[in-house]
Parts: sequence; C-alpha cells; structure tokens
Amino acid sequence: MSDVAIPPLLQTNPRLDQWVRFDTAGKVTIATGRVEIGQGVLTAMRQIAADELDVSPGRIVLHTGDTDLTPNEGYTAGSQSIQYGGMALRLACAEVRGLLLDAAAARLVQPRGELSVSDGAILLGGAPTGENYWSLAANLDLARSATAAVAPKVQRSEIGRSAPRIDLAAKVFGAPAFVHDMVVEGMLHARVVRQPRRDATVATIDEAAIRRAAKGQIDILREGNFVAILGVDERAVDAAAAVAPAHVGWDGIDPLNPGQEEARWLLQRPSIDRVLGPPEPDLSPGSARYEASFTRMHIAHASVGPSSALALYKDGHLTVWSHTQGVYPLRAALAKTLRLDPSRISVKHAQGPGCYGHNGADDAAADAAVIAVRRPGVPIRVRWRREDEFGFEPVSPAMVTTVRAILDAAGRPTDWTTEIWSGRHSSRPGSGGLLLAAEALPDPPPPMPPADPPEAGGGGGTRNGEPLYAFPVKRIIHHLVAETPVRTSSLRGLGATLNVFAIEAAMDELAARVGMDPVEYRLSVLADPRAKAVVEHVARMAGWRPLPPAGSGKGRGIGFAMYKNRAAYCAVVADVTVDEAVQVETIWCAADAGLVINPYGALNQLEGGVIQGISWALKEGVRLDAAGISSRDWDSYPVVRFSDVPEVFCELVGATADLPPLGIGEASGGPTVAAIGNAVAHALGARLRDLPLSRERVMDALLKA
Repeated sequence: MSDVAIPPLLQTNPRLDQWVRFDTAGKVTIATGRVEIGQGVLTAMRQIAADELDVSPGRIVLHTGDTDLTPNEGYTAGSQSIQYGGMALRLACAEVRGLLLDAAAARLVQPRGELSVSDGAILLGGAPTGENYWSLAANLDLARSATAAVAPKVQRSEIGRSAPRIDLAAKVFGAPAFVHDMVVEGMLHARVVRQPRRDATVATIDEAAIRRAAKGQIDILREGNFVAILGVDERAVDAAAAVAPAHVGWDGIDPLNPGQEEARWLLQRPSIDRVLGPPEPDLSPGSARYEASFTRMHIAHASVGPSSALALYKDGHLTVWSHTQGVYPLRAALAKTLRLDPSRISVKHAQGPGCYGHNGADDAAADAAVIAVRRPGVPIRVRWRREDEFGFEPVSPAMVTTVRAILDAAGRPTDWTTEIWSGRHSSRPGSGGLLLAAEALPDPPPPMPPADPPEAGGGGGTRNGEPLYAFPVKRIIHHLVAETPVRTSSLRGLGATLNVFAIEAAMDELAARVGMDPVEYRLSVLADPRAKAVVEHVARMAGWRPLPPAGSGKGRGIGFAMYKNRAAYCAVVADVTVDEAVQVETIWCAADAGLVINPYGALNQLEGGVIQGISWALKEGVRLDAAGISSRDWDSYPVVRFSDVPEVFCELVGATADLPPLGIGEASGGPTVAAIGNAVAHALGARLRDLPLSRERVMDALLKA
C-alpha cells in the first residue's frame, strides 16, 4: 500500500479509465492532458506508463491534449508536466497494474505475491499462466476513482533510461508533423487583418485594392472590427493579406511613445503594490548597504514558425486543431467568445514549431473558429504571417528589478529586498486574458482586471525574486503595472530571468566588496546541501580557479538559482570574450532535477534553455514606434544564430530514484543570463545592468570606462 496523498490532478480527473485503457488487443491506451511543445514530454510519459505497467514502450498508444479523449490538466506550462502530470499518470498506472494483478490472482486462485508481469503477460513463478492484461481487462471496470493506494514500483526498467524522442524523426525528415501541415478536403485559407489596438474601430476598407493585390479569387468577411480574407488559393490570400493593413483605416488609435520600449518608463506608471515579507527596516547610522537596479526590455517568443490553426463547424459542433498549451482552457474561451455550450466544442492539440510560453497559438485558433462558425461545413485554416506573430502575439513584459541589502561586518546580507516593477505575466484564456478575436467582434467583453500569477504557483513578476541564499530576512516588493503599451503574457521563465540576473549580479558585487571568490562567497551563504552540490559541481566542470583581474576583455562568470525555489537546481558558468560585442565561448551547466525520467530529454532541455538564455542576454528586445511593435522580422528582432552558439556542456547532479522529480524545462535560462552578465562585467571591468547586453551597450560601457 502507499501513503502517497491523492495528487490534485487525480482528484480533478479521478477515474482510472481517463488515464489508462485496454481497448485494443496487445496495446495500452494512455491519456495525458500534457502536450508536446518541444520538451520531449510524450517520450517521458510513454516511459512512465510502460515502466509502471510492465509493458514495452511500443505497446503504448498515447492520446494527448484532446478534450474528447484526455484528462483536463490545464496548461502545459511552468515546467510542471513531469513534476505533477507525470506523477499523476504514474500513480494511476500503478493502481491499474495492482487491480489487474488482483484480478489475475482471483482467476488463477494463486497468491498475488507469487504473480509478476512481463510485457503485459501474467507470470507465476516466472512461468506464463496464459493470462495477460487484455484477457483480464475485459472483466475489469476501470470507471472507478483512483485512490493512490498502490505505491509506484521501486525496480524500474524504463524510468531513468535515456530514450530517443518519439516525435523527432518526423520533424527532422520533413514529414507532416505540425498543424501547419494539415490538409483537409475543401479547406479554405484565411488571414485576419488585426486591430492595431483594443477598441480601435474600422473606419474604411478599400476592398477593391485588396482584391486587386490578390490576383485571384478571395472573399472578405467582416463582423464588427473582425476582418478576414478567405480563399481556396493560399497564394492569393497571402498576397491580399500583405497589402490589407495599408487599405484598412482605423479610428481610435493613440500613438505610442517609443521610449516605452525601455523598461525604466515603468517607474513612472501607476501600479498595484504589495509587500511579501516583513516591512523594510529603518537604516541605523553607519549601516553598510548595497543597492543596484537592473532592467529587461519586452521579449518576443520568436518561434521559428508563426501560429496556425484549423477549425471545422459541422452539424452544430465545432472542432479546432491548435498548438495551444491548454485544450480545455481554450475550449472554455472559445465557448464564451462564440456563445456556444462547451459540449459543442472539441479542441485537439496538434504540434507547432516552438512555443516557450503564451504565443499566438490561442489567438490563431480563435480566428479559425470565428470564421468556421460563419462558414458551416467548410474547414478553415488560419496561418499568421511573420509580421502578425511579432506584431500581435503577447510578449514578455519589460521589467525593472532593484536589489537592496543591509550587510554585516563580514559583508554578508542580514536583510534583503528585491523590488520589482513589471506588467502582467499572464493573459492566457482562463487566467485573466481575452482572445484577440473576442476583442474585435461586436459587443466585446470588458478588459479583465489586472493580475499576475500567484506565488502559490511560482509567481509571475515575483518568480525567483526571493534568493535561495540563507539571508536572515528576505522580502519582495512588487509593483504590478496594469497598463502597458503592448499586450503581455508568459514567456519561458517569466520574471525569473531578470530576477536571477539581478540577484546573481549582486552576489558577484558583494563578493568583490569583501575580496572573496564568487563561488566561495555563494557557498558561504548557501544552506541547502543540494544547492551547494550543484554550485560545486559546475565549478569542477569548468575547472574554476581564482579569477584574474577584471578588464582584460576575457571574462568568466557564474549564475545559480533553484527555479521557482521549488523546481530544479541549476548552476551555469560562462566564458566570454568582449571586443565591440560579446562572444560566448563556452558554457558549463549542472542541474539537480531529482528523479529524471529521460536523462537525454532533461539534458536537451537544459541545453535548449542555455542557448535561449544566450539569445536573451545578448540579442533580444522588442522595438516600438508610434504605431506599436516595429520589430516584425528577423532583422529588427535578432536572435542568436548558429555561428553564435558556443560549446555547451551539461551534466545532471544527484539524480536518485528516491527523490521526487523536479521541473527542469525552464531551469537554465535565468542562470545562463546571469552567468553571462557576470562574465561580461569581469571582461570589461564594468557592470552592464540593462538587457540585452548588445553591441551598443558594450560600446557605451567601453566609452565610459
């Protein structure tokens, strides 16, 4: 028996047959509400199920992210798929295996303890009995609530073993793997002409000019301020969509101040303020104090392919295929937008090219659904243009983070404050956000009250705002800026990226003040043994030694965090060369994620986070002009290129079977940005506090040096 409490996901999806079924001879159908967004979750879920059920992975038929077929697990986000969803699936499979062994013992009139399972076959003393899962399942009712009464296996064959990703071959070899590749007979292609702002209203449409540009047959659909271009020939639709913004006039548009692209404008804005922790103390005369501020611009998701979706409204039922991160929240949002009962909507996940947070996937799905309901019986495929993705997806909010510390005689903080200014980090459907199409249709819903993800779920702007270091007193002061120039939402890491950058820069500067090595200083204020082990491990990987004097043009830096202070521990060391710009030469990364299902997949996630962290540190920042987002292509929104990618070495630390799994997908981004920031400061002999650490900012620092 198990003393494991029933996890929340099993409480909200209690029936075992929601997770495990034996509806095909020789196969096991496994359902998970988690979806594949490049993190390898399908491979890991198959390993979990195969391991707990004692069947080969090839027997697993995996249903994922489908409101008709899978449990409601909310969003695939926050590095929670394995930590929570995988463990719920594991307990469900363990219980089903126990029930099947009970049924076998009753049928064979043998003690249950004498029975075992090999690839679904029931063995007695190691010999076949003629019974198997499929012969037993026919008389076993799995429409019962999970109890979590059966402990997961101790001996494992699949969990902890590196396995190749089951989704990669199709993508690598060009098979139709994405929603963009779906083709349905009779399909119409569609593009939407977006409102430049919420509340903007259509003043004029020059339909003749748009039709001339198409050089083919198109239809123009308009309802309220929702304007779409439809056609059988995608080339004609694309040609019309490319010129349409110039031929649609809008009222109700106030120009933006381009200066808002830099984060410090937040400091002058009204905000919703709160303090997490005790009030700040009054400083006594002569108190040693540290204070510094750091900023980050808005960041785009910059997925390699823009968003897309397919929808069909037939016989009063709407079916939507989308690369959404949450099929059930999207269904609820579509039901509200279209005034349909949710039971009349099916949302099915189809993979897309990259995600990293709340991009345009849900909005593209809403576009397709709105059009499909107005064209019954006709499949509608919407594909956003690159300009649409950069211009209208939610972006990660700009942020300012100030850290303050009161220091003791040894130069260590006795009181720590992280003060954060940020826009909202979530506007997903179901968590305070509205779909773009809903805002454009007649009688749009009112704006949702400003809010940020709660600390109970890891926080938004406050994520990793509390350092893991053992300072006696810590607090966060959070200023949520309700009105921002562009729509903002979640992007990989949320507020952790800047907060870790700021905290780790402070740690280096505090170490320098007392003449200590940065690694030695961190270890002196870390109490968590797993945290210390990760820092020590990455230092060994990198051959850490006392740093030479700063300002030589070559630098080394370290960054550390435990993601959300509840997921994976991660430490990164970066070597850089700085001339007119920063070149990252080598990255070392060590992480402790507890029980790791697929080491290959975990290392893949760490490496991907490192490379994305390099891009955030050196390249990325959304540009604004009076009309809105102006960085709408790869020239105006640069990302790290293949030629910029350094050698990356990643290792897992302390992965043991008796530890629970910790989310790893977002663990390496913040420490990577921090390590690069510290390495650049060492190389220049001057601290750059504003992201990205671009050529212009490096040159400015050199001129001031």
